[in-house]
Amino acid sequence: MTFTANDVAYASRAIPPSVLEELRVVDDAGRQAQPFADEEGGAPLRCCLRRSAVGEQIALISYAPLRRWAAGTGADPGAYDEQGPVFIHARTCPGPAGDGVPFTDSRRTVRRYSAAGHILGGRLVEDPDGFDAAFAEAFTDPEVALVHVRAVEYGCFLYEVRRS
Repeated sequence: MTFTANDVAYASRAIPPSVLEELRVVDDAGRQAQPFADEEGGAPLRCCLRRSAVGEQIALISYAPLRRWAAGTGADPGAYDEQGPVFIHARTCPGPAGDGVPFTDSRRTVRRYSAAGHILGGRLVEDPDGFDAAFAEAFTDPEVALVHVRAVEYGCFLYEVRRS
């Protein structure tokens, strides 16, 4: 999903399909996924960057986003490597649709990372209109390679953002 903030293009990235296929078998904590029908709806799905609907088959799995990114770049995040719970569709889905910034309906943290995978800082975003400024602030720093958008209340990874 792409978007522009302060005349700069960015891409919000869901978990890649090839990684999702692995995680649907064994997650990053070594556990088997256990699909279930979402009785309430509203779970933030990291495979398609939308909220689940009542009755959809989803799974709560453990995901290590920085570890996965570092494996592709050669970075060594060291102690910054972490894994946490994320919701995904239990089976293949079409992925993200449309453009824009997903999951702006609640307070979020925009956490900045260097090319080495180390945390460079972050910003609390409390207003849906504050994301443009948070991304512009983050990517004005040439040391920032990517950012993670995270839920404040649970600390969960929601998605990654990079320059387009």
